[in-house]
Amino acid sequence: MKVFFKTYGCQMNMRDTEIMKGYLLNAGIEVVDNMKDAETVILNTCAVREKSANKAYSLIGRLKKRGIRVGVTGCVAQIKAREFKRRGADFVLGTRALNSIVEAVKGEKDVDVSDHILEIDQSMLNGRDRARHAWVNIISGCDKFCTYCIVPYTRGREISRPIDEIVEEVRALAKTGHNQITFLGQNVDSYGKDLKDGTSLAELFRRVYKIEGIERFWFLTSYPSDLTDELIEVVASHERISRNFHLPPQSGSDRILKLMNRRYTRQEYLDLVARIRKAIPQATIGGDIIVGFPGETDEDFEQTLSLVKAVKFIRLNLAPYSPRPGTVASKFYKDDVPFDVKKRRMAKLSALQHKIMLELNEKLLGTQVEIIVEGRSGTQSYGRTLDNRMVFFEGTIEDGEKVKVKITRSTAGPLYGEISKRVIGIAK
Repeated sequence: MKVFFKTYGCQMNMRDTEIMKGYLLNAGIEVVDNMKDAETVILNTCAVREKSANKAYSLIGRLKKRGIRVGVTGCVAQIKAREFKRRGADFVLGTRALNSIVEAVKGEKDVDVSDHILEIDQSMLNGRDRARHAWVNIISGCDKFCTYCIVPYTRGREISRPIDEIVEEVRALAKTGHNQITFLGQNVDSYGKDLKDGTSLAELFRRVYKIEGIERFWFLTSYPSDLTDELIEVVASHERISRNFHLPPQSGSDRILKLMNRRYTRQEYLDLVARIRKAIPQATIGGDIIVGFPGETDEDFEQTLSLVKAVKFIRLNLAPYSPRPGTVASKFYKDDVPFDVKKRRMAKLSALQHKIMLELNEKLLGTQVEIIVEGRSGTQSYGRTLDNRMVFFEGTIEDGEKVKVKITRSTAGPLYGEISKRVIGIAK
Protein backbone atom coordinates (compact mmCIF):
# COMPACT_ATOMS: atom_id res chain seq x y z
CA MET A 1 0.00 0.00 0.00
CA LYS A 2 1.49 3.34 -1.10
CA VAL A 3 0.31 6.66 0.37
CA PHE A 4 1.00 10.25 -0.75
CA PHE A 5 0.25 13.41 1.27
CA LYS A 6 -0.75 16.76 -0.23
CA THR A 7 -0.50 19.40 2.50
CA TYR A 8 -2.11 22.85 2.42
CA GLY A 9 -1.69 25.73 4.87
CA CYS A 10 0.49 26.47 7.86
CA GLN A 11 3.38 24.82 9.70
CA MET A 12 0.88 23.20 12.08
CA ASN A 13 -0.57 21.31 9.11
CA MET A 14 2.93 20.37 7.98
CA ARG A 15 3.66 18.89 11.40
CA ASP A 16 0.30 17.08 11.41
CA THR A 17 1.27 15.47 8.11
CA GLU A 18 4.58 14.36 9.62
CA ILE A 19 2.74 12.79 12.56
CA MET A 20 0.40 10.88 10.25
CA LYS A 21 3.36 9.72 8.16
CA GLY A 22 4.97 8.46 11.35
CA TYR A 23 1.93 6.40 12.29
CA LEU A 24 1.80 4.87 8.80
CA LEU A 25 5.51 4.09 8.65
CA ASN A 26 5.39 2.49 12.09
CA ALA A 27 2.55 0.29 10.80
CA GLY A 28 4.61 -0.80 7.78
CA ILE A 29 2.68 1.31 5.26
CA GLU A 30 4.79 2.95 2.55
CA VAL A 31 4.72 6.75 2.14
CA VAL A 32 5.77 7.96 -1.32
CA ASP A 33 7.04 11.34 -2.54
CA ASN A 34 5.23 11.35 -5.89
CA MET A 35 1.45 11.40 -6.27
CA LYS A 36 1.72 9.32 -9.45
CA ASP A 37 3.07 6.40 -7.42
CA ALA A 38 0.28 6.45 -4.84
CA GLU A 39 -2.67 4.11 -4.35
CA THR A 40 -4.08 6.44 -1.67
CA VAL A 41 -3.76 10.24 -1.63
CA ILE A 42 -4.40 12.16 1.59
CA LEU A 43 -5.29 15.85 1.37
CA ASN A 44 -4.41 17.74 4.56
CA THR A 45 -6.59 20.82 4.22
CA CYS A 46 -6.51 24.42 5.48
CA ALA A 47 -9.63 26.44 6.33
CA VAL A 48 -8.06 29.90 6.44
CA ARG A 49 -8.83 30.58 2.77
CA GLU A 50 -11.76 29.31 0.70
CA LYS A 51 -9.33 28.71 -2.19
CA SER A 52 -7.70 25.82 -0.32
CA ALA A 53 -11.02 24.02 0.15
CA ASN A 54 -11.93 24.50 -3.50
CA LYS A 55 -8.58 23.04 -4.60
CA ALA A 56 -9.23 19.99 -2.43
CA TYR A 57 -12.73 19.47 -3.89
CA SER A 58 -11.35 19.68 -7.42
CA LEU A 59 -8.48 17.30 -6.74
CA ILE A 60 -10.80 14.69 -5.18
CA GLY A 61 -12.78 14.51 -8.41
CA ARG A 62 -9.69 14.12 -10.58
CA LEU A 63 -8.18 11.44 -8.35
CA LYS A 64 -11.38 9.41 -8.11
CA LYS A 65 -11.61 9.31 -11.92
CA ARG A 66 -8.20 7.62 -11.88
CA GLY A 67 -9.38 5.03 -9.35
CA ILE A 68 -7.24 6.36 -6.50
CA ARG A 69 -8.49 6.22 -2.91
CA VAL A 70 -8.72 9.68 -1.33
CA GLY A 71 -8.56 10.67 2.32
CA VAL A 72 -9.11 14.17 3.68
CA THR A 73 -7.70 15.53 6.93
CA GLY A 74 -7.07 18.96 8.44
CA CYS A 75 -9.13 22.00 9.29
CA VAL A 76 -11.68 21.86 6.47
CA ALA A 77 -12.19 18.15 7.13
CA GLN A 78 -13.09 18.96 10.73
CA ILE A 79 -16.02 21.14 9.75
CA LYS A 80 -17.05 19.70 6.36
CA ALA A 81 -16.71 15.95 6.79
CA ARG A 82 -20.11 15.22 5.21
CA GLU A 83 -19.36 17.45 2.24
CA PHE A 84 -16.09 15.65 1.55
CA LYS A 85 -17.82 12.27 1.79
CA ARG A 86 -20.50 13.49 -0.61
CA ARG A 87 -17.80 14.53 -3.07
CA GLY A 88 -16.25 11.08 -3.01
CA ALA A 89 -13.66 11.02 -0.21
CA ASP A 90 -13.07 7.49 1.08
CA PHE A 91 -12.29 8.69 4.59
CA VAL A 92 -12.24 11.94 6.55
CA LEU A 93 -10.29 12.67 9.75
CA GLY A 94 -10.51 15.79 11.90
CA THR A 95 -7.62 17.78 13.34
CA ARG A 96 -7.68 15.91 16.66
CA ALA A 97 -8.08 12.39 15.26
CA LEU A 98 -4.68 11.94 13.57
CA ASN A 99 -4.10 8.70 15.46
CA SER A 100 -6.91 7.09 13.43
CA ILE A 101 -4.89 7.38 10.20
CA VAL A 102 -3.77 3.74 10.03
CA GLU A 103 -7.32 2.41 10.43
CA ALA A 104 -8.57 4.91 7.85
CA VAL A 105 -5.94 3.99 5.26
CA LYS A 106 -6.68 0.28 5.78
CA GLY A 107 -10.39 0.94 5.15
CA GLU A 108 -11.43 0.23 8.73
CA LYS A 109 -12.69 3.77 9.47
CA ASP A 110 -14.35 6.29 7.17
CA VAL A 111 -15.10 9.34 9.36
CA ASP A 112 -13.57 10.45 12.65
CA VAL A 113 -13.85 14.06 13.75
CA SER A 114 -13.85 13.31 17.48
CA ASP A 115 -11.28 14.61 19.96
CA HIS A 116 -8.32 12.28 20.60
CA ILE A 117 -5.76 15.07 21.06
CA LEU A 118 -4.41 13.67 24.33
CA GLU A 119 -3.90 10.25 22.74
CA ILE A 120 -1.89 11.47 19.74
CA ASP A 121 1.85 10.80 19.85
CA GLN A 122 2.99 14.33 19.02
CA SER A 123 6.65 13.51 19.61
CA MET A 124 6.66 11.07 16.68
CA LEU A 125 10.22 10.88 15.30
CA ASN A 126 9.32 8.75 12.28
CA GLY A 127 7.93 10.63 9.28
CA ARG A 128 9.77 13.93 9.73
CA ASP A 129 10.44 15.62 6.41
CA ARG A 130 13.67 17.39 7.36
CA ALA A 131 16.83 15.90 8.78
CA ARG A 132 18.14 18.99 10.60
CA HIS A 133 15.17 21.26 11.33
CA ALA A 134 12.20 19.96 13.33
CA TRP A 135 8.72 21.32 13.99
CA VAL A 136 7.59 20.70 17.58
CA ASN A 137 3.95 21.23 18.59
CA ILE A 138 3.71 22.67 22.10
CA ILE A 139 0.06 23.81 22.21
CA SER A 140 -3.02 22.92 20.18
CA GLY A 141 -6.10 25.05 19.55
CA CYS A 142 -6.95 28.67 20.20
CA ASP A 143 -9.14 30.49 22.75
CA LYS A 144 -9.11 33.95 21.18
CA PHE A 145 -12.15 33.70 18.84
CA CYS A 146 -11.24 36.53 16.48
CA THR A 147 -14.42 37.25 14.56
CA TYR A 148 -12.88 36.47 11.14
CA CYS A 149 -11.16 33.23 12.16
CA ILE A 150 -12.41 29.65 11.89
CA VAL A 151 -9.43 28.10 13.74
CA PRO A 152 -11.05 27.82 17.22
CA TYR A 153 -13.84 25.80 15.59
CA THR A 154 -11.51 23.56 13.57
CA ARG A 155 -8.65 23.16 16.07
CA GLY A 156 -10.59 23.37 19.33
CA ARG A 157 -9.69 25.04 22.61
CA GLU A 158 -6.11 25.47 23.80
CA ILE A 159 -4.42 22.40 25.24
CA SER A 160 -0.74 22.59 26.21
CA ARG A 161 1.55 19.60 26.15
CA PRO A 162 3.37 18.73 29.40
CA ILE A 163 6.72 20.50 29.52
CA ASP A 164 8.64 17.33 30.40
CA GLU A 165 7.27 15.62 27.30
CA ILE A 166 8.43 18.48 25.05
CA VAL A 167 11.89 18.58 26.66
CA GLU A 168 12.29 14.85 26.03
CA GLU A 169 11.20 15.28 22.41
CA VAL A 170 13.80 18.00 21.85
CA ARG A 171 16.46 15.84 23.51
CA ALA A 172 15.56 12.93 21.19
CA LEU A 173 15.66 15.22 18.16
CA ALA A 174 19.12 16.45 19.12
CA LYS A 175 20.32 12.85 19.31
CA THR A 176 19.03 12.19 15.77
CA GLY A 177 20.99 15.15 14.36
CA HIS A 178 18.39 17.93 14.36
CA ASN A 179 20.03 21.24 15.25
CA GLN A 180 17.14 23.67 14.68
CA ILE A 181 13.81 23.50 16.53
CA THR A 182 10.67 25.51 15.85
CA PHE A 183 8.02 25.51 18.59
CA LEU A 184 4.53 25.67 17.08
CA GLY A 185 1.11 26.77 18.24
CA GLN A 186 -1.84 28.73 16.89
CA ASN A 187 -0.98 30.99 19.82
CA VAL A 188 2.43 29.87 21.00
CA ASP A 189 2.61 32.50 23.77
CA SER A 190 -0.39 30.93 25.50
CA TYR A 191 1.66 27.82 26.14
CA GLY A 192 1.23 26.61 29.72
CA LYS A 193 -1.64 28.87 30.78
CA ASP A 194 -4.15 26.01 30.85
CA LEU A 195 -1.78 23.84 32.91
CA LYS A 196 -1.96 26.36 35.79
CA ASP A 197 1.35 25.23 37.27
CA GLY A 198 3.64 28.08 36.23
CA THR A 199 4.60 26.50 32.91
CA SER A 200 5.30 29.08 30.20
CA LEU A 201 7.11 29.46 26.89
CA ALA A 202 9.85 31.35 28.72
CA GLU A 203 10.35 28.44 31.14
CA LEU A 204 10.33 25.94 28.27
CA PHE A 205 13.13 27.88 26.57
CA ARG A 206 15.17 27.91 29.78
CA ARG A 207 14.94 24.12 30.01
CA VAL A 208 15.56 23.13 26.39
CA TYR A 209 18.39 25.64 26.02
CA LYS A 210 20.56 23.32 28.12
CA ILE A 211 20.25 20.47 25.60
CA GLU A 212 23.47 20.00 23.66
CA GLY A 213 23.36 19.98 19.87
CA ILE A 214 20.55 22.49 19.24
CA GLU A 215 21.99 25.54 17.50
CA ARG A 216 18.78 27.56 17.05
CA PHE A 217 15.30 27.81 18.48
CA TRP A 218 12.36 29.45 16.67
CA PHE A 219 8.75 30.01 17.76
CA LEU A 220 5.49 30.98 16.10
CA THR A 221 2.85 32.29 15.96
CA SER A 222 2.62 34.89 18.74
CA TYR A 223 -0.47 36.78 19.88
CA PRO A 224 0.43 40.40 20.79
CA SER A 225 -1.30 40.67 24.16
CA ASP A 226 0.04 37.28 25.32
CA LEU A 227 3.72 37.91 24.62
CA THR A 228 5.24 38.58 28.03
CA ASP A 229 8.13 40.72 29.20
CA GLU A 230 9.52 37.52 30.74
CA LEU A 231 9.72 35.93 27.28
CA ILE A 232 11.36 39.04 25.85
CA GLU A 233 13.98 38.88 28.62
CA VAL A 234 14.63 35.18 28.00
CA VAL A 235 15.11 35.75 24.27
CA ALA A 236 17.39 38.72 24.96
CA SER A 237 19.59 36.70 27.32
CA HIS A 238 19.80 33.50 25.24
CA GLU A 239 21.71 34.08 22.02
CA ARG A 240 20.54 30.94 20.19
CA ILE A 241 16.84 31.88 20.30
CA SER A 242 15.51 33.63 17.19
CA ARG A 243 15.54 37.42 17.15
CA ASN A 244 12.40 37.41 15.00
CA PHE A 245 8.95 37.88 16.56
CA HIS A 246 5.97 37.03 14.36
CA LEU A 247 3.28 39.32 15.81
CA PRO A 248 0.22 39.64 13.54
CA PRO A 249 -1.39 43.08 14.04
CA GLN A 250 -4.18 42.36 11.48
CA SER A 251 -5.08 46.07 11.38
CA GLY A 252 -3.73 49.43 12.51
CA SER A 253 -7.17 50.81 13.37
CA ASP A 254 -8.56 50.50 16.90
CA ARG A 255 -12.09 50.48 15.52
CA ILE A 256 -11.35 47.55 13.21
CA LEU A 257 -9.35 45.72 15.89
CA LYS A 258 -12.40 45.88 18.13
CA LEU A 259 -14.64 44.52 15.36
CA MET A 260 -12.12 41.72 14.87
CA ASN A 261 -12.15 40.96 18.62
CA ARG A 262 -8.39 41.42 18.76
CA ARG A 263 -7.58 41.92 22.43
CA TYR A 264 -5.20 44.87 22.21
CA THR A 265 -5.15 48.41 20.89
CA ARG A 266 -2.93 49.97 18.26
CA GLN A 267 -0.91 51.73 20.95
CA GLU A 268 -0.51 48.56 23.00
CA TYR A 269 0.84 46.82 19.90
CA LEU A 270 3.33 49.64 19.24
CA ASP A 271 4.37 49.67 22.91
CA LEU A 272 5.08 45.92 22.74
CA VAL A 273 7.25 46.36 19.63
CA ALA A 274 9.11 49.18 21.40
CA ARG A 275 9.78 46.95 24.45
CA ILE A 276 11.09 44.18 22.22
CA ARG A 277 13.44 46.51 20.36
CA LYS A 278 14.67 48.16 23.55
CA ALA A 279 15.62 44.77 25.01
CA ILE A 280 16.79 43.29 21.68
CA PRO A 281 17.94 46.08 19.32
CA GLN A 282 18.58 43.64 16.45
CA ALA A 283 15.10 42.07 16.65
CA THR A 284 12.90 41.96 13.56
CA ILE A 285 9.11 41.85 13.48
CA GLY A 286 6.93 39.81 11.15
CA GLY A 287 3.18 40.04 10.86
CA ASP A 288 -0.13 39.48 9.07
CA ILE A 289 -2.69 42.05 7.94
CA ILE A 290 -6.23 41.58 6.66
CA VAL A 291 -7.21 44.20 4.09
CA GLY A 292 -10.81 45.26 3.57
CA PHE A 293 -12.35 43.87 6.75
CA PRO A 294 -16.10 44.71 6.95
CA GLY A 295 -16.56 48.39 7.66
CA GLU A 296 -12.93 49.34 6.91
CA THR A 297 -12.90 52.95 5.73
CA ASP A 298 -10.15 54.89 3.98
CA GLU A 299 -9.26 56.38 7.37
CA ASP A 300 -9.00 52.92 8.94
CA PHE A 301 -6.73 51.82 6.11
CA GLU A 302 -4.53 54.88 6.52
CA GLN A 303 -4.11 53.87 10.17
CA THR A 304 -2.87 50.49 8.98
CA LEU A 305 -0.45 52.12 6.56
CA SER A 306 0.95 54.31 9.33
CA LEU A 307 1.35 51.27 11.61
CA VAL A 308 3.35 49.48 8.93
CA LYS A 309 5.55 52.56 8.47
CA ALA A 310 6.14 52.77 12.21
CA VAL A 311 6.91 49.08 12.82
CA LYS A 312 8.93 48.37 9.65
CA PHE A 313 8.12 44.68 9.35
CA ILE A 314 10.82 42.40 7.98
CA ARG A 315 8.05 40.20 6.57
CA LEU A 316 4.35 40.93 6.20
CA ASN A 317 1.67 38.53 4.98
CA LEU A 318 -1.22 40.36 3.33
CA ALA A 319 -4.66 38.94 2.56
CA PRO A 320 -7.94 40.51 1.41
CA TYR A 321 -10.81 39.77 3.76
CA SER A 322 -13.09 36.95 2.67
CA PRO A 323 -15.93 35.59 4.83
CA ARG A 324 -15.32 32.16 6.33
CA PRO A 325 -18.59 30.30 6.96
CA GLY A 326 -19.22 29.71 10.64
CA THR A 327 -17.33 32.76 11.92
CA VAL A 328 -18.91 35.67 13.76
CA ALA A 329 -17.91 38.07 10.98
CA SER A 330 -19.63 35.97 8.32
CA LYS A 331 -22.82 35.82 10.37
CA PHE A 332 -23.12 39.40 11.61
CA TYR A 333 -20.93 41.66 9.44
CA LYS A 334 -21.61 42.65 5.86
CA ASP A 335 -18.67 42.16 3.49
CA ASP A 336 -19.13 45.74 2.32
CA VAL A 337 -15.68 46.73 1.04
CA PRO A 338 -15.78 46.31 -2.76
CA PHE A 339 -13.23 43.94 -4.27
CA ASP A 340 -11.63 46.67 -6.39
CA VAL A 341 -11.11 48.74 -3.21
CA LYS A 342 -9.52 45.76 -1.47
CA LYS A 343 -7.31 45.25 -4.51
CA ARG A 344 -6.15 48.90 -4.53
CA ARG A 345 -5.44 48.83 -0.80
CA MET A 346 -3.54 45.56 -1.13
CA ALA A 347 -1.40 47.04 -3.91
CA LYS A 348 -0.64 50.18 -1.88
CA LEU A 349 0.25 48.21 1.22
CA SER A 350 2.34 45.75 -0.78
CA ALA A 351 4.29 48.59 -2.42
CA LEU A 352 4.99 50.15 0.98
CA GLN A 353 6.16 46.83 2.43
CA HIS A 354 8.38 46.20 -0.59
CA LYS A 355 10.09 49.56 -0.03
CA ILE A 356 10.55 48.88 3.71
CA MET A 357 12.04 45.43 3.15
CA LEU A 358 14.41 46.77 0.51
CA GLU A 359 15.59 49.50 2.88
CA LEU A 360 16.08 47.04 5.75
CA ASN A 361 17.99 44.56 3.62
CA GLU A 362 20.21 47.20 2.02
CA LYS A 363 21.62 47.96 5.46
CA LEU A 364 23.26 44.51 5.44
CA LEU A 365 25.21 45.05 2.20
CA GLY A 366 28.90 44.41 2.81
CA THR A 367 28.31 42.85 6.23
CA GLN A 368 28.81 39.26 7.34
CA VAL A 369 25.84 37.26 8.56
CA GLU A 370 25.69 33.83 10.14
CA ILE A 371 23.24 31.27 8.81
CA ILE A 372 22.47 27.58 9.19
CA VAL A 373 22.11 25.91 5.81
CA GLU A 374 18.61 24.55 5.17
CA GLY A 375 18.68 23.48 1.53
CA ARG A 376 19.76 24.05 -2.04
CA SER A 377 18.34 25.67 -5.17
CA GLY A 378 20.29 24.87 -8.29
CA THR A 379 23.94 25.69 -7.63
CA GLN A 380 23.12 27.74 -4.53
CA SER A 381 22.68 26.86 -0.87
CA TYR A 382 20.45 28.85 1.45
CA GLY A 383 19.59 29.39 5.08
CA ARG A 384 18.23 32.01 7.48
CA THR A 385 19.81 34.55 9.72
CA LEU A 386 18.88 34.59 13.40
CA ASP A 387 16.45 37.45 12.66
CA ASN A 388 14.79 35.36 9.91
CA ARG A 389 16.17 36.73 6.64
CA MET A 390 16.73 34.22 3.85
CA VAL A 391 20.27 34.22 2.40
CA PHE A 392 21.45 32.49 -0.79
CA PHE A 393 25.08 31.86 -1.77
CA GLU A 394 26.95 29.87 -4.40
CA GLY A 395 28.12 26.42 -3.36
CA THR A 396 26.78 23.13 -2.08
CA ILE A 397 26.94 22.96 1.71
CA GLU A 398 25.37 20.19 3.75
CA ASP A 399 22.11 20.95 5.58
CA GLY A 400 22.64 21.90 9.20
CA GLU A 401 26.08 23.42 8.75
CA LYS A 402 26.65 26.91 10.17
CA VAL A 403 28.42 29.35 7.84
CA LYS A 404 29.20 33.04 7.58
CA VAL A 405 28.20 34.80 4.38
CA LYS A 406 29.23 38.25 3.15
CA ILE A 407 26.19 40.01 1.69
CA THR A 408 26.85 41.26 -1.84
CA ARG A 409 23.32 41.86 -3.13
CA SER A 410 20.03 42.73 -1.49
CA THR A 411 16.43 42.57 -2.67
CA ALA A 412 13.05 43.13 -1.07
CA GLY A 413 13.06 39.37 -0.45
CA PRO A 414 16.18 37.22 -0.13
CA LEU A 415 19.74 38.39 0.42
CA TYR A 416 22.62 37.07 -1.71
CA GLY A 417 26.26 36.69 -0.85
CA GLU A 418 29.42 34.66 -0.85
CA ILE A 419 30.56 32.25 1.81
CA SER A 420 33.38 33.62 3.94
CA LYS A 421 33.70 31.03 6.68
CA ARG A 422 32.42 27.69 7.88
CA VAL A 423 31.81 28.22 11.57
CA ILE A 424 31.28 24.72 12.96
CA GLY A 425 30.41 21.25 11.82
CA ILE A 426 26.95 19.77 11.98
CA ALA A 427 25.63 18.97 15.43
CA LYS A 428 25.72 15.26 16.11
